[in-house]
Amino acid sequence: MHTGLGRLRRVLATATSSVAALALGAALLAGCSSDDGGDSGSGDQGSSGAASPNGTDSPSSGAEPGAEPSETAEPYLPVPDGVELTPPGTTLELGETAVVAWEPRQKTVGVLEITVKRLERTSFEKSFEGWKLEPQVRRTTPYFVRAKLTNVGDTDLGGVEVPLYIVDGKNALVRYSRFASTFKPCNSSDLPKKFAPGRERDVCLVYLAPDRGRLTAVSFRPTEEFDPITWTGEVRRLDKPAKGGKKND
Repeated sequence: MHTGLGRLRRVLATATSSVAALALGAALLAGCSSDDGGDSGSGDQGSSGAASPNGTDSPSSGAEPGAEPSETAEPYLPVPDGVELTPPGTTLELGETAVVAWEPRQKTVGVLEITVKRLERTSFEKSFEGWKLEPQVRRTTPYFVRAKLTNVGDTDLGGVEVPLYIVDGKNALVRYSRFASTFKPCNSSDLPKKFAPGRERDVCLVYLAPDRGRLTAVSFRPTEEFDPITWTGEVRRLDKPAKGGKKND
C-alpha cells in the first residue's frame, strides 16, 4: 500500500491554482470564469472556452460549438510539405482528428495528429485502490482521457509533454498527471523516449479536476495567445468490475 502524501507528490505532478497552492496529483492552470460559468447541463459536454495556460486571466476563445473557425492563409508554424494544420478555434467531437503544431523546445516544432477517442470519469475507490490520499486530493474528481497520437512532423518528440488539457466546470485548464511508475488503470500517459516521425501511440491521460470539478472539454492550447482546438462529447462513468467480471463499456 502506498503511504503518505510525500509518495504521491513524487509520483504525481504538482498542482497549483490562482486561489491557493494545492498539493494535488495534477497541475491546475487557473484562469477566469466566463459569465455563465460554463456550468450548464449535465456536465458531459461543455464550453470550448479555456483559461490561460500560464495561470493568468484571459478571455475564453469565443468559439461556439460547431462554429467554423476562420481560415488562415499560412500555417501558424512551419510544418512539412503536405501537412495541413487544423485551424485554431476548431471545435471537434470525440473520434475526430486534429493536426496541431507547437514548440516543445526552443527552435523545435512538433507536429501531431491527435484523435481524442474517449472520456471517462472514475473515482479514487475504483481506480486508486491502495493509495493513501490527503483530503485535498480526495476533493478532486479523477478523469481518464484516451487518445491516439501520431507524429506527422520531422522532429523526434520522445518524452515531450503534449499541451492537452481538460477544461473544468469553472472554465480553467487542468494539466494531466505524470507518473514515475506504471499506473495500471490508465497507463501510457507519456510519449516514449523515442517518438520518431511516423510513429503512433495510444495514450491514456489522467486528470484530477480540483474542487470536484467537471470535465467539460479537452483543449489543445500550447500558449495563452493560441485560440484552442477543443473536443467535446459524452463523459462515461468508469465502473469497477466485479470479481471475475468485466468493466462496463
